[in-house]
Amino acid sequence: MQLKIMPKKKRLSAGRVPLILFLCQMISALEVPLDLLQPPTITQQSPKDYIIDPRENIVIQCEAKGKPPPSFSWTRNGTHFDIDKDPLVTMKPGSGTLIINIMSEGKAETYEGVYQCTARNERGAAISNNIVVRPSRSPLWTKEKLEPIILRNGQSLVLPCRPPVGLPPPIIFWMDNSFQRLPQSERVSQGLNGDLYFSNVLPEDTREDYICYARFNHTQTIQQKQPISVKVISAKSSRERPPTFLTPEGNASNKEELRGNVLSLECIAEGLPTPIIYWIKEDGILPINRTFYKNFKKTLQIIHVSEADSGNYQCIAKNALGAIHHTISVTVKAAPYWIMAPQNLVLSPGEDGTLICRANGKPKPRISWLTNGVPVEIAPDDPSRKIDGDTIIFSNVQERSSAVYQCNASNEYGYLLANAFVNVLAEPPRILTPTHTLYQVIANRPALLDCAFFGSPLPTIEWFKGAKGSALHEDIYVLHENGTLEIPVAQKDSTGTYTCVARNKLGMAKNEVHLEIKDPTRIIKQPEYAVVQRGNTVSFECEVKHDHTLIPTVIWLKDNSELPSDERFTIDKDHLVIADVSDDDSGTYTCVANTTLDNVSASAVLSVVDVPNPPFDLELTNPLDKSVQLSWTPGDDNNSPITKFIIEYEDTMHEAGLWHHHAEVSGTQTTAQLKLSPYVNYSFRVMAENSIGRSLPSEASEQYLTKAAEPDKNPTAVEGLGSEPDNLVITWKPLNGFESNGPGLQYKVSWRQKDGDDEWTSVVVANVSKYIVSGTPTFVPYLIKVQALNDVGFAPEPAVVMGHSGEDLPMVAPGNVRVTVVNSTLAEVHWDPVPLKSIRGHLQGYRIYYWKAQSPSKRNRRHIEKKILTFQGSKTHGMLPGLEPFSHYTLNVRVVNGKGEGPASADQVFNTPEGVPSAPSSLKIVNPTLDSLTLEWDPPSHPNGILTEYTLKYQPINSTHELGPLVDLKIPANKTRWTLKNLNFSTRYKFYFYAQTSAGSGSQITEEAVTTVDEGKMAMASRQVDIATQGWFIGLMCAVALLILILLIVCFIRRNKGGKYPVKEKEDARADPEIQPMKEDDGTFGEYSDAEDHKPLKKGSRTPSDRTVKKEDSDDSLVDYGEGVNGQFNEDGSFIGQYSGKKEKEPAEGNESSEAPSPVNAMNSFV
Repeated sequence: MQLKIMPKKKRLSAGRVPLILFLCQMISALEVPLDLLQPPTITQQSPKDYIIDPRENIVIQCEAKGKPPPSFSWTRNGTHFDIDKDPLVTMKPGSGTLIINIMSEGKAETYEGVYQCTARNERGAAISNNIVVRPSRSPLWTKEKLEPIILRNGQSLVLPCRPPVGLPPPIIFWMDNSFQRLPQSERVSQGLNGDLYFSNVLPEDTREDYICYARFNHTQTIQQKQPISVKVISAKSSRERPPTFLTPEGNASNKEELRGNVLSLECIAEGLPTPIIYWIKEDGILPINRTFYKNFKKTLQIIHVSEADSGNYQCIAKNALGAIHHTISVTVKAAPYWIMAPQNLVLSPGEDGTLICRANGKPKPRISWLTNGVPVEIAPDDPSRKIDGDTIIFSNVQERSSAVYQCNASNEYGYLLANAFVNVLAEPPRILTPTHTLYQVIANRPALLDCAFFGSPLPTIEWFKGAKGSALHEDIYVLHENGTLEIPVAQKDSTGTYTCVARNKLGMAKNEVHLEIKDPTRIIKQPEYAVVQRGNTVSFECEVKHDHTLIPTVIWLKDNSELPSDERFTIDKDHLVIADVSDDDSGTYTCVANTTLDNVSASAVLSVVDVPNPPFDLELTNPLDKSVQLSWTPGDDNNSPITKFIIEYEDTMHEAGLWHHHAEVSGTQTTAQLKLSPYVNYSFRVMAENSIGRSLPSEASEQYLTKAAEPDKNPTAVEGLGSEPDNLVITWKPLNGFESNGPGLQYKVSWRQKDGDDEWTSVVVANVSKYIVSGTPTFVPYLIKVQALNDVGFAPEPAVVMGHSGEDLPMVAPGNVRVTVVNSTLAEVHWDPVPLKSIRGHLQGYRIYYWKAQSPSKRNRRHIEKKILTFQGSKTHGMLPGLEPFSHYTLNVRVVNGKGEGPASADQVFNTPEGVPSAPSSLKIVNPTLDSLTLEWDPPSHPNGILTEYTLKYQPINSTHELGPLVDLKIPANKTRWTLKNLNFSTRYKFYFYAQTSAGSGSQITEEAVTTVDEGKMAMASRQVDIATQGWFIGLMCAVALLILILLIVCFIRRNKGGKYPVKEKEDARADPEIQPMKEDDGTFGEYSDAEDHKPLKKGSRTPSDRTVKKEDSDDSLVDYGEGVNGQFNEDGSFIGQYSGKKEKEPAEGNESSEAPSPVNAMNSFV
């Protein structure tokens, strides 16, 4: 039965057809179990071009497998190599590897040649590649005498290396006697051939130890050429020239390279100035990801070159005087390379199959076939085999058809050799995957369940899931040709047991595997980008969530490498903390969470920033009289771009140690043209600034002294003022040393009268700031100018300013002073101006002195308080506010200049009219009675006129604090006491009191007071009202009276036992309503006391005179409402003191008056 080829992947049908994989052809990775018969297979061999170290034993590898185990033989240079005849050659047991012992004796060159290994067993023979064995060589330079090279500045130079031919070719480099590499640049560079090229030489190229070294890596040896001496003679001027090529020569050249190698193209040019090299590809573009420039763009490299890279490449050398170009025509050839290499075939008897060998190259390779190492043309004939070019077709194979076939594809640049066997077997299926293998897979990822198998004919594969063995038929599965079951997206419900079944006509095999699905590992809090200033602390967070059955390990990396071993780095559960951050800590930090099944990572960049480092290498160039160019090299910006540079200067001649701001330039500039002042010894420094802050200052530049020059400016703030009536003081702000522009700074001071015809008077003074002109008229205008000069010359003509000589006190008082009274507190004053000549100075204004006439009681005071008002400028009138009404005032006016006041004008007298008075100074209510109140007051402290009368207004206030009708009463102005009669008893009144003048009423003062209580009258009035108009109340009052009567009888009986009046007398007393007053509200009775009770009243028992009534302990006092007054009455009913509704216990001596109880206390006593 023939085995047919399966597609690489096959998706299962969505129908109900069982998931069966029909594998009809063997795949390339099919392995025949080693316990089955099979032809040899070469598993390991030495490289085709095998360069050996002549100092070590030669080992030529050849390993193979097969059943039965193969035997090995070798050929050397095409003939049989009999290893038994050479005692130095042995074959490694169990393999075909040769070991040639040349370390004890013998030479490597003796065994140089082409070797080939053959592995053979009863099923066929496999052969190795032709292995070319060559010993490495590191020869010495030939002896040569090198003459010193002498040339002029600017010439070109090529120092030849010409290393000895070695195997493999050596690596070339140039060094000096101290084994220090010679510096290379666009001007000086090493070519691909090892020569050292100078586009132009400079004096610093002079040296005696230009040495070319050749390093032979295979033998780890270095050979050196004799030193070359070069001397460059300085010329006054080197003639510039356009570029010419040192290599390659001419305008065009050719280059051939093999496919897959690195294409290296080189152009080196000389010229002055040094040329720059550019590269282009004609009719195409250079491959972006495979093109690299080396050796300062003098070498163009294209890696993994292919036939498409063939074409014309042009290098262009250019400087200021011209450009040249060179075209390199590149042809890419190709050694043979596989398109389809032949694969092993396992066929069962009677099946068909093919071996295909396809290769390509440039030129196209020739294909030849061998069988068991013998060209197929001379090999024994096999009727099942047919050769068709690059294909061998097999049909109806039998066991004798087993063999190893070799395919050779070759052209002039190389060859390919491949072994592929045909193995004819009849074997039942076997599954090679270990049984009950456990697969653990992360959810939502592919799950691959292996079912490695073998059988001949090729078995079919079927998968089942679960104990019941249901066949897999859904389209969510993919079966691979090697038997692997793929679940593209594994879910939790994919967990379970899977069974793989392999069948062919010779039998069946099965295997169970198990699948577990795990939750994916996730980083739920990732580290974030951080910008930290140097010296601070930064923290990166990395919180991981994972499957509970998996144990993750979390590691941190810096730039994909381990964290530095530094105690500043600390790692806790979820954080990486870096303390005292430094510049070296900048980079990418990655958190990696690993489990046995997956790993996740998250990265964040740390940028360490700081203020910039100070600029350095300050240099002054292009010095001129008033300018210089300052250049500098910026310091490190510490990861925060420099926004600006600040330039400061120090004047070491005039202000040593003091730095001044000079200029600011953009952060992209490194030079500044600075304007300078003459005669200054400059020193500069530069500071850089970024978003973090400002750097420290740079080192100071060299000093630069500018030439002296005449001053370019004059003093400022020139003034002329007199300090005395007969002088003129000229002052100015002198120039500082920086502004002097030269030595010998002085000032030329000039002046003349403004209104005269006099010439300028001038004087030259030293570096001062004041000059006094004496003998001037008083307060005369002068023209003044001050000019700077030094030893070089004068400053420009100065500006003229006006000043005045000294002032004197005014001579004349203002005239025609007039006063107009506006109202009782305001007056307006007018005056005539004083002539300017009489002022004798700068008019400051006018000043009014005014004062109030003293009353007779105050005239004995020596000091009269005067008030002053000043009116600026030339005003001739002004207002006097804040006057007191009804007052007598005196004033005068004086003119004021810069020296002081002039004489006073004649005194002017005026009176203010009456005004409204202030409120009375006080108001008291004294001697309250039942129907009257007496008011006492003090007149207003400020009557502001003649009082005409007082106005008193009052109104009652009821128990709900409502105001009654208002009564208006006029009182003569000479009164300070007034009694109001016929008032209501036990009533609170509110009083409003104010004074009046002819101008009107003044502010009022208010007060409240309460009249006293007449209890007898109140009781009588209460009964009459009750009987006459309140019938419904009669019964209630009778009940209350009866209850109180009973209580009083009990109390009187108790009192009789204590020496008081008998009850009979009290009952008689109650029969007279005039002497038994009853208070309607609380039902209390006035009560007599016997003769023994007539004791002096307690101090303070009367109603206070301050119009307030003291509240005592009565349980129902009307005082709380402003209507009632507590009181006691003597036997005739008159008020004698304070009443208390609480009956106190009588002392044993009986020396205090008896008091009537309140109803509440009476009830308490009864109970």
